Amino acid sequence: MITKEEKKIAKEKKKRTAVHLLPWVTAVAMFIQSLDGTILNTSLPSIARDMEYSPTQMHSVIVTYALTLALFIPLSGWLADKFGTRTMFMIAVALFVAGSLCCALSGNLLQFNLSRVLQAIGASMMVPIARLAILYQYPKSKLLKTMNFITIFGLLGMVVGPSLGGFLSDNLSWHWIFLVNVPIGLIGISMAKRIMPNFKKAVGKFDFRGLIYFSFALIVITMILELVSSGLTNWVIILGGLFLFNALAALYYYHYKKTDKPLIDLRLLNIKTLRVGLTGSLITRLGIGGLPLLLPLMLQTGFGYSASVSGLLLLPSALANVAIKPFMVRIIKALGYRNVLISNTVLLGIVLIVLGFVNRDTPLGYYILLMIFYGFFTSIQMSAMNTITLVDLDENTKSGGNTMLVIMQQLSISFGVSAASLVLSFFGSEHMGFSITESFQYTFIVLAIVTILSSVTFRRLSDSDGRGYM
Repeated sequence: MITKEEKKIAKEKKKRTAVHLLPWVTAVAMFIQSLDGTILNTSLPSIARDMEYSPTQMHSVIVTYALTLALFIPLSGWLADKFGTRTMFMIAVALFVAGSLCCALSGNLLQFNLSRVLQAIGASMMVPIARLAILYQYPKSKLLKTMNFITIFGLLGMVVGPSLGGFLSDNLSWHWIFLVNVPIGLIGISMAKRIMPNFKKAVGKFDFRGLIYFSFALIVITMILELVSSGLTNWVIILGGLFLFNALAALYYYHYKKTDKPLIDLRLLNIKTLRVGLTGSLITRLGIGGLPLLLPLMLQTGFGYSASVSGLLLLPSALANVAIKPFMVRIIKALGYRNVLISNTVLLGIVLIVLGFVNRDTPLGYYILLMIFYGFFTSIQMSAMNTITLVDLDENTKSGGNTMLVIMQQLSISFGVSAASLVLSFFGSEHMGFSITESFQYTFIVLAIVTILSSVTFRRLSDSDGRGYM
């Protein structure tokens, strides 16, 4: 017969095991969300042919997904605090899995877009809620090590996505780019049920008006970015959209000033590390966010490589991401967040400049070496930026700060792709008169300059910022 003491010991052991495995739940969420965000791009031509649409029409699938994310991401923190992290995480992954299955079964563009909406609703909550559970569970002294671990899988998904999408489309069918999410998602739900604590916090009345203003402002700016990245040059539409965005942002600011518990509390920006981390993340991703788009495009359209080969050349950066992680804590402890972020952005800029001078005759080994360096520096950058953004949050600010970080990350990804597309379109236009190779070369140089300039933002950090939590 099991005694009460033995039951208590078993319960404590189970709790310790759950705490140890919680980062794996977050890692699964990070991986499938980042994988889904990149795997579709290389497969859209195949989907368009199969459904008998033009590739241009299929761009609505990407826009629909991005707009849905913008609408629902601000909700994630409030829902998690109200109903519990485990409950909402499991619902989010279930929605994502259901949406993925519906995408695979879609027979026309309308069904596909509706399925992507369902998928995006789940995706908008998966990572924010999983990371919020990490913030509630772990002390600040373990935050760097834990965030470092889960960032690996987000970066892996982003890099593996284009290669896996091309492989599945070429060798099986495009349906598999969505079907692969089903077993991974079910594993995530099973792990969360056994491992994730169901943290709840006291929340006030839901700020519905704030959601309208804030989410629609995000939707407008996201739509502008997507239109620009797809080649839109109608300045009347762009400027009209920017005016609407600023009007909605002003309405939200006015609403926030007179609301006790706003949906997104802008007072959190008074926390220096949060403010610097968010700003630096946005500017840095303007420079490096377009590389997964630019490099395969340059290799295929400029140098004549196949989709499979150009996708595979991104894999060395994924391996480098993983290889540098065991040394990450030591690097940041030795140099401090300020020095790491300043020097690392400069090194990332140098890699982009060197990439700008490759040509059709450049050996593949040279690409591989560059991608290894890119993987090292990107991994360091993402881990350091994400962690410094969150280190000074307390129990009352963790949920809001985490939501702000997710929103900024999502926007900065769109900004990065749009900026890369816009700069490439400028240099590739007829009136500039550059060749394809020269257009890519100057694009990489411009993005490198932006990346290097982002180091100025991190100079606002002091040498002591974040050191007490390592």
